[in-house]
Amino acid sequence: MIKLTAKHESFPIAGTFTISRGSKTTVEVVVVELTENGVTGRGECVPYARYGESIASVMAQIQDMEGALGQGMGRDALNAAMPAGAARNAIDCALWDLDAKRSGVPAWKAAGFKQAPQALVTAYTLSLDTPENMAKAAEKNAARPLFKLKLTGDGDLDRVAAVRSAAPDTRLIVDANEGWSPEMVEPFSEKLGALGVEMIEQPLPAAQDAILADLAHPVPLCADESAHARKGLPSLIGKYDVINIKLDKTGGLTEALLLRAEAEAAGMEIMIGCMLATSPGMAPAFLVAQGAKFVDLDGPLLLAVDREPGFEFEGSLMHPPKPELWG
Repeated sequence: MIKLTAKHESFPIAGTFTISRGSKTTVEVVVVELTENGVTGRGECVPYARYGESIASVMAQIQDMEGALGQGMGRDALNAAMPAGAARNAIDCALWDLDAKRSGVPAWKAAGFKQAPQALVTAYTLSLDTPENMAKAAEKNAARPLFKLKLTGDGDLDRVAAVRSAAPDTRLIVDANEGWSPEMVEPFSEKLGALGVEMIEQPLPAAQDAILADLAHPVPLCADESAHARKGLPSLIGKYDVINIKLDKTGGLTEALLLRAEAEAAGMEIMIGCMLATSPGMAPAFLVAQGAKFVDLDGPLLLAVDREPGFEFEGSLMHPPKPELWG
C-alpha cells in the first residue's frame, strides 16, 4: 500500500528574482513522497498565486488524494481525478519516480523515448531591473549561449539594447509576463527583432490575448500564462507561434507529454519552462525538453542552495539527471 507524505520547503534565491508582477527572495515548494515496500518516489511543485494556488490549498489537494493513492491509483486515473496544476504535478511526478525505482525501468523508457536523454542548453534568466543593472548581469554571464530577459513594458527596448551591447554573442529571448499593452506589440516586436531577439513570451494579459491574432509580429510569440493543459490548446492557435509547457501548469509529466504531442501536431514550436524551483522540479521537465526549440530550466542556477543530489551544470549545459535525483 502506498503511503503519501507532503511537506512545504523553502530555498533561498541568489539575490532577488523580479518579474513584472513583483519580486521574491525565496522559492516555496511542496514535495510529495510516495512510499511502498521501502521504495520512495518524489515529486516537487510550486504553488503559484497567479493561478489561485497557495501552499495551503495545494497541500490540501494533495492530502485529499491519499486514500485513492493508497488503493493503487495510477497516473491516468490521477489525470482524470484532479485538475491541472501544481498539486497534480507533484503527485504525478512522484508516481513516475516510484514506478521507475520499483521496476528498474527508467522514466525515459517508460515514457516511450527511443534513447536516453541528452544534455541540454538552458536559457539563463536575467531578472527585471534597470537597463544598467541588466547590462551588468549580462556582461557577467556573457559566456552563456542563451538569455531570457524579464521585461515589463516601459523601458524594455532600452533594457534589451543594453543587454545586447553587453553580451553581443548571446542569443536572446524575452518574457513580458503579461506586462505590455496591445499597442506595444507591433512596434516592440519589430525593434526587438532588429536587436536579435528570437521570441517574445506572453506580451499581453491572458484575458486580453485574442487581439494577438490580428497584430503583426516579426518575432514569434510564445504563450505562457495563457497556456495550461490540452483542453486550452485550441484557443492558442492563431495567436501564438510557440507554447511554453510547464509541468506546474499541465499538472505533471503525463499531461505535459500529451500536450507537447498535440501542440506539435498543431504546428506550434515548443518551449519547456519551469517555475523557480530545485532540481527535482526540473528533472521530469528535462524529459519533455528533449528536442524542444527553447529550454528554460535554469531554476537551480538561480538558487543560493540547490538540493543534493541536483543537476550537474557546465555553465548553461544541463546533464541528464541521475536516477537518485529522479526517474
